[in-house]
Parts: sequence; structure tokens; C-alpha cells
Amino acid sequence: MQAESARMRVLLFLSTSRDAELAREVLGTHGIATECCRSDPELVACLQEGAGAVLLAEEMLGAGDGALLLREILRQQPRWSDLPVLLLTRNGANSDAVLEAVSSLGNVTLMERPMRVAALVSTVRAALRARARQYQIETHLADLQRAHEAEADNARRKDQFLAMLAHELRNPLAPIGNALKVLELDDSDYARRRQLREMMQRQLEHLVRLVDDLLEASRLSQGKIQLERGHHDLRLILRECVEQAQLDEDRRKVRIVARLPDAPLPVHADPVRLGQVFSNLLNNARKYSNGRGVVEVTASAEGGEALVRFRDDGIGMPRDLVPHVFELFTQGKREEHRLHDGLGIGLALVRGLVEMHGGRVSAHSDGPGSGSEFCVWLPLAEAPAVAASRDPGTQDARRRLRILVVDDNEDAAQSLGLLLRAMGHEPCIAHDGATALAQLDGFQPDLALLDIGMPGMDGYSLIRRVRALAIAASQRVPALALTAYARAEDRRRALAEG
Repeated sequence: MQAESARMRVLLFLSTSRDAELAREVLGTHGIATECCRSDPELVACLQEGAGAVLLAEEMLGAGDGALLLREILRQQPRWSDLPVLLLTRNGANSDAVLEAVSSLGNVTLMERPMRVAALVSTVRAALRARARQYQIETHLADLQRAHEAEADNARRKDQFLAMLAHELRNPLAPIGNALKVLELDDSDYARRRQLREMMQRQLEHLVRLVDDLLEASRLSQGKIQLERGHHDLRLILRECVEQAQLDEDRRKVRIVARLPDAPLPVHADPVRLGQVFSNLLNNARKYSNGRGVVEVTASAEGGEALVRFRDDGIGMPRDLVPHVFELFTQGKREEHRLHDGLGIGLALVRGLVEMHGGRVSAHSDGPGSGSEFCVWLPLAEAPAVAASRDPGTQDARRRLRILVVDDNEDAAQSLGLLLRAMGHEPCIAHDGATALAQLDGFQPDLALLDIGMPGMDGYSLIRRVRALAIAASQRVPALALTAYARAEDRRRALAEG
């Protein structure tokens, strides 16, 4: 008997085979499933499989061990269960056996013989309805337990993530701090300055990647990423990512080998987001290499899809980790000597971005030490049109701009000013709104870079004042908001304010 139907059947443990067959025929006529138990072991076996109710004759209470076994099984019921026992008696509750059964079997309903068929069917149905509600309680408790376990797992993963985040942020900050201290003590050695500058640049890039991944994970989970799709050749996007990664080969000591087809792979996609996907997979392959190794990148057209494979000969993955590797904050066991293992965000972003393109991803590894393979499938575009690559040489020559920089963070404002000046522009620095307004007339900027979160006059108030002055002067200065507030409502407000 199927498990679900067994859970709602009525077990018949009656004194004679004739009584059992008669009860089975009557109840079966009314659509009630039954099972005749002819011995104590058979009753125990059926109870262990499941039952909606037990129809028990008074005579069976003193015959063999059936009643004792029934009492033991009912005593071991889970907390949600209260199996209905329908006891057929000859003289109501007058006998000692019946009184003992009522006190020891729990959920007992007495039915005095002889009884009408309608009364029997009605009593059995009432018992089964009560049993069905118990099963609903079981399901509800199971759902609550799963939710509790999921919540506990999420809390555990969150704690692990926060610990990893602190570790990952501290790693690049320590060498940056050390380098700055060395330069403060003695910056006369040009070769050492260059070495320290390159080291700080690497650590800064790592910090930026961490923050970018955090922001992207937040945007993706909230459905705030919008694709700018067009027709592109997947080979060009992939080749650019590989070439960028190959620039870093010497330091990483990992060789990247790309094998791309001669024919175009047209896709309707956002090239920036696909570049993010491929770069994350390349970084992941290099990060978990054995220090030296090869990452193979191949692309091909298969059955109306573009298939891109990333294969490395690195540390591999435990088999039990592979099914969960694309889940947010999922990582294998971290090794103490491995730095910059990341936050377990990159592969979750890969899956989310690929699925937004209508594609899918997979991971495979034969176990630790055997390397890993990641595959990306993307639908090929129906039209073969491919966006032409842009030639940097055709860009218009940049002109020198007067740029107003307003930021209450003096270090941020001054460093941005130095960067703009190094790029050939003329910056004007202000650290509050009032100073910025006072400089507008004499400076007449071509562009304004305004911090939003400033004390006193914030960036929103400042841009309103700037816009009012621009209207009076028949001049509208383009403005960019410098802010870490990146929610959709922050973007809408910044645009609304001008």
C-alpha cells in the first residue's frame, strides 16, 4: 500500500474474521480504506506503516499481546500524533478491560454493540477527520522546523561571512598602512617608492573588487540590475577579459590559454555584465590554482547555444560542495596560508547575471587536487549582427575642463583634485556648500562633482542653489553626485534634484 493511503486507512483488529470482513465491506462501500489485522505482529507492522484509526474489539484487549503492543506504540507517538482508537464494546464502559483501555490508550471512542451502520460510518469518518488535522499539524511543525533550521543556517553563514569580510578587508589594509608608514619615514628611494606604490595599487584594486562585489550582490538580490543588451560577438567580450587577465599572469604565475572559434558567436547580451561573468570565473580559476598552473578557456557553438568552459588544474572542490558553489556566501574550507580567497560572492553573481541573459551555469570537480571546470551556456542570437568594436583612436581629443569638486572629506577632495589635474583638467576644491557657491562666479566650472552627505548644506541643497544661479545666469552646469548611497530611491532623488 502506498505510504499516503496507508496513513488514512482504518486498521481492523476484531475478534472474528467474519466481523472483520463485514466491517471492511461496510466501510469500503462508503469509500473508507481498511486493512484487516489477524494477529498481533500484523497489527504492529501495520501501525508502524501508518494508520488513520484503529477499530478494536473489546475481546482483543485480553487476547495475546496485541493490546500491550498497541499501548506501547501509542506511548511512543510523536507529540503531534493522537491516533484515534474506536473500541467496540458489549456493555459500554462497564468492564474492567474497557476502563483500563480508556485510561491507557488515550484517544478512545466507545461504540456499543450492536450499532447501526450509519453510526459506525459517522464515527469512523469523524476519527479520520481528526487524524487528517493531526497530519496537517505534522506538516506545519515540519515546515517550522525546516524554517528554523534554514534560519539557523543563514545566521551561521552570516556570521562566517562577517568574519571573512573582516579578514578580507584587513588583509589589504595592513600592507597599505605599512607602506604609508615607510614613505613617511623615508621616501627618498625612487625604486622603493615605485615598489610600494605598485603594492598599494594592487591592494587597493582588491579592496575595490570586494566593495564592488558587495554592492553587486545587493543589487542582484533586490532585482535592481538592468541589462543594456545589444548584438555582440561573444568571442570579442571573452578575448578582452582573457587579455586583461593575461596582463597579470607574471604576478599570478598562472598561465591562461584561450581557444576561441574562427566563426562569430553572436549573442544578444550586455557586454559589461558578460565581461563581469567571465572575469569572475577567470579570477576564481587563478585564485584557487596551486600557485603555478594553467587555466584553459574554450568557446564553441552547440545546439543553438554558446558554450564557454573555464578549466583549471588547481586545488579542486569536495564533491559535496559542488552543488552549492553558486549559492551566496558559499566557500570551501579556507586554508590558513591562502590569502584573498574572497567572500563567496563572485560565483553567485555569475549565476545571477547568466540567468538574467537566459543562460545557465554548471560546476564540476572530481575532488580536492583534481582541478575544476565551470561552464556557461548562453543562447545564440537569432540575428547574426554583431556590434562593431570601438576604436580608441577615433575618440575626440579631450579638452581641458574646469571642474568644481565639493566634498567635506578633505583627503578625498584633495586626492581627487590631484587626479584631475594629472589628467590635464583644472580643479577647484571646496569642502562645504557655502564655499562652493562663493567660488561659482569667479571659477565658472564646466562640470561639478558634488558630495551628497555633507553637514549643513548637503549635496541636494547645494545643487538646487547651483541650479537657481545657473537659471539666473542662463548657464546650466552639468553635475555628478559623489555618494555611497546607491539605492534606487537615492538615484531617483539625485536625478530629480538636478
